[in-house]
Amino acid sequence: MTTERPVPGQPAPALKLDLIIGAEWELSEQNPDAFTMIVFYRGLHCPICKSFLSDLRGRYDAFLSKGVEIINVSMDTHEKATEAHEDWGLDPIPMGYALTESQARDWGLYLSKARTDAEPETFSEPGLALVKPDGTLYMAEVSSAPFLRPDLELLLSMIDMIREKDYPPRGTLAA
Repeated sequence: MTTERPVPGQPAPALKLDLIIGAEWELSEQNPDAFTMIVFYRGLHCPICKSFLSDLRGRYDAFLSKGVEIINVSMDTHEKATEAHEDWGLDPIPMGYALTESQARDWGLYLSKARTDAEPETFSEPGLALVKPDGTLYMAEVSSAPFLRPDLELLLSMIDMIREKDYPPRGTLAA
């Protein structure tokens, strides 16, 4: 099966999710100064996700100061997403849950089946997307394995350059 990936410079796929706090979050309603960062993580079962999201939490205020609003998203249940949010110390980053297989495919995420009882039956592999305030996808990083992740420090250091130089999205030639 061929999965089409979203193309930078084009409208980002729709995304509407429930948050663990009982509210609803919709990408089309976001209005960041620079970008909405959507961080797709594998789930509570993933120790690398814990480390990556904890690192992101440590940089959260720096991203906000550069106009980047963040949401963490997984296919986990409300209970598991809440446990991850609390146990991993991710407050106040919004935490979305119950991403569907269809939504994951819309975002070009790789899907995996459980290898152990600790893993959900199906879950997405990690990804990260930056969406501009106008709803277009600026960039996407998608991994087929749990241990390939973007360098958050490098990304953070590039936000000002992207904005100051009006650096265009790359990878805009559709397959």
